[in-house]
Amino acid sequence: MTNIFVGNLSFNVTQEELTAAFSQYGNVERVSIVTHRDSGQPRGFAFVEMTERNEANNAIAGLNGASMGGRTLNVNEATERPRTSQGRGAGAGRDDRGRSRRW
Repeated sequence: MTNIFVGNLSFNVTQEELTAAFSQYGNVERVSIVTHRDSGQPRGFAFVEMTERNEANNAIAGLNGASMGGRTLNVNEATERPRTSQGRGAGAGRDDRGRSRRW
């Protein structure tokens, strides 16, 4: 299973459109358009899971730089984001010495 990041996505692109585009290259297991936690509106990126690595690599090569919904896609293999103890990204709410910022 290969997880693919799709960035610079138009807010109007649907799961069905992404599935159709990636299915040209092989079997698509899942498409997840990421939405804002509070509003539910799309955030402009998605993840596509493909069964076979070689098919995923072909999809990345074929769709990176392609136009969809009036925008140029940024398509590459997704990488794991490092976790922090706060769970919100490095240094969230702390100064250079690890002290909480309160102002």
